[in-house]
Amino acid sequence: MRASRRLALLLAATLAAAAPAVAEAPRRVVSINLCTDQLAMMLAAPGQLLSVSHLATEPQISAMVEEARAYPANRGQAEEVFLMRPDLVLAGTFTARQTVDLLRRLGIEVIELPPANAFADIPDQLRTVGRALGREARAEELVAEFEADLARLRVDLPPARAALYYPRGYTTGSGTLADAILRHTGFSNVAAELGLDGGGDLPLERLVMAQPQMIVTSSPYPGASRAEELLDHPALQAVREEAGSVEVSDGGWICGTPAVLQALEVMGAARRSLAEVRLTELDGPR
Repeated sequence: MRASRRLALLLAATLAAAAPAVAEAPRRVVSINLCTDQLAMMLAAPGQLLSVSHLATEPQISAMVEEARAYPANRGQAEEVFLMRPDLVLAGTFTARQTVDLLRRLGIEVIELPPANAFADIPDQLRTVGRALGREARAEELVAEFEADLARLRVDLPPARAALYYPRGYTTGSGTLADAILRHTGFSNVAAELGLDGGGDLPLERLVMAQPQMIVTSSPYPGASRAEELLDHPALQAVREEAGSVEVSDGGWICGTPAVLQALEVMGAARRSLAEVRLTELDGPR
């Protein structure tokens, strides 16, 4: 009887020790990915975020440059991150595998977020990072604001055909966040019409033959590069003169965060401007 009682007490003690404790919010968070940088800066409590990647301060690709300058920048190297003694690291699924694997072997928790390919992914990512940081209430506030702004920025006009065209002739087709931005603001995507799924190259000849009504390019980077020479090609310039043309900062397209609202604002204005031009043409001279 005594043996049975001792066994029962031992079992109870073991189960109590094994019972999960309520997880505390991490106090030392490091982000090593451009998109998780921005989510972390939006969601973290004061003093909770230690460092963001150096990309967050690059004005050509980051939507939160000024905010990022308040944090020490890292280059995503396992050794430098480890020396910061983080209890949580935020990374993207395309972050260097060697870095992520090594940090995990060193006992550091790493949460990886995949790229966002649709507007529905943005609330999901806000909530994922919000839970990880113990900032669920703040995440829900941002989700509500984002969804309200998304509805406000919808453009209900017949789709105008737009082509995204970047250095080296790169473009994005269906199943991408950029495609969702175009469709939400009254455009169809020429690359998607041509059968491109995801990202890829669009030969200049095919672009010219497609006769888009709007050419969308990124803001130029400082200093000329051979990759950008195609954007100055006379054939493309002729298309841009015939059609509309708009430049949008890459920071508004790249990441699944509320920063996409910046691209939506620009593209919505471009679509309404195109509609006004078309209306003027139909009215003719008076």
